[in-house]
Amino acid sequence: MSIKHTNYVNRQRRHAKIRKKVTGTKVRPRLSVFRSARYLYLQLIDDQSGRTLAATTSKSVKVDENGDSVKNKTRKIALAFTAGGRLAAKAKELNVNEAVFDRGGYRYHGRVKAAAEGARAGGLKL
Repeated sequence: MSIKHTNYVNRQRRHAKIRKKVTGTKVRPRLSVFRSARYLYLQLIDDQSGRTLAATTSKSVKVDENGDSVKNKTRKIALAFTAGGRLAAKAKELNVNEAVFDRGGYRYHGRVKAAAEGARAGGLKL
């Protein structure tokens, strides 16, 4: 078994433990994070009805929203922060003020942390 496969399996195991404890409702949905090598995907999920209420990605954020002054090293973090703010704006349209944060088995660091801080800056209480 390769190290890459082992890391993936370990993350899945961590996420399963988190999902046992964290559930979302219509009033307080679950903010789920998926991190690929290139983009970050965020969803507000109502687990009781099994529906996604709102979703956004760092792919959908335009380059000029963050400006060209952002260095390449921190560009993904800046895009994650902006995506978190966008999701918070979509949540406000749905009259959702609170959410449960589901980090998806990833460490609360870097892009995952930036997305959570962006959502908080946008007015979503996590």
